[in-house]
Amino acid sequence: MAHSLANVKVSRDDSAWEIEVRGEIPAEILQRYREESLKEIQKDVKLDGFRPGKAPIERIIEVYGEAAVMKQAVEHAIQHELPELLASEKALIIESPRVSIEPPEKDKPVSFTARAALAPKVELSDYKSIAATQNAKKEEVSVSDEEHGQAMTHLRRERARIDKIETGTEPQKAAEEARAMKEEELPVLDDAFVRSLGMESAEKFSETVRANIKTEKEMQAREKRRASMLEQMVSSSKISYPKALLEYELDDMESRLKHDIERSGMTWEGYLKEAKKTPQEIRESWKDAADKRAKVRLILAEIARKENIEPEEKRLEEELERAKKQIPNADQAALRAHIAHALRNDATLEFLEKQN
Repeated sequence: MAHSLANVKVSRDDSAWEIEVRGEIPAEILQRYREESLKEIQKDVKLDGFRPGKAPIERIIEVYGEAAVMKQAVEHAIQHELPELLASEKALIIESPRVSIEPPEKDKPVSFTARAALAPKVELSDYKSIAATQNAKKEEVSVSDEEHGQAMTHLRRERARIDKIETGTEPQKAAEEARAMKEEELPVLDDAFVRSLGMESAEKFSETVRANIKTEKEMQAREKRRASMLEQMVSSSKISYPKALLEYELDDMESRLKHDIERSGMTWEGYLKEAKKTPQEIRESWKDAADKRAKVRLILAEIARKENIEPEEKRLEEELERAKKQIPNADQAALRAHIAHALRNDATLEFLEKQN
């Protein structure tokens, strides 16, 4: 069904990724919607002396006023005509249009302006090839004797600190004294001590420390490969998205920072004072990072869509139950959506890591 709007001008704001429509509702079209609005008002209105639905139109206009009737008529016209126009323009929007109108007058056309955020557009690069290239760079991770030795020395120094506290030394002083001790002065991690930690023997403890170092290095290497892979996908894909998505990322970054600040015992106001910045300046400094985050989010979502990747239902339920215990008052639907999104991203990254 075609729209009935006149003098229509459609433009796209690529910087904000929004569509703008300027046009007029012709007087005869507005009259049609005026009549429909009056019938709706007549059906629902309750006026003294008249049964529901039987009040005369003239009386309704007298009570409500022509301006109120015309306002409703314009709203109806926009609700019905604008979607038809956007469909003819093949414009996919992700929000209700923001509409401004001139004051309507009977028997005259009404001018309006409408803006709405467009759905993100993602043209992926050859993500499988990019992933395969990064995966080919994967190297076997090993732990040197020096790395292992440094970790063991750190643990021995930590044991020295604990021993001093247990014998009555103030915690801060105990830490200072432990740091000042020479390596040969540090207590050994013998069988008796490691058994108090639940380990079988000093030898097994040493092996566990080495294994933990290797696991940590493997995780770091994996994150580095993932970051490099996504960086390349961002730079080689064509992505357009509305400003609202960038603001969402900035809001999320600000929320996380505030949470970390509160956990450290500082206030948000105190942090801003120490940083000598306003919230706006901080958000401005994050824009490049937020842009990258938004594009990564869209890339992973598009790959998941193309490859039909969904989180395992069993794991989703397990993670949801765990989250409910940690955040009992959270909105369950929002929590489920958040966890599903995170698991889908993980599954998508695992899919990419299997490309060769």
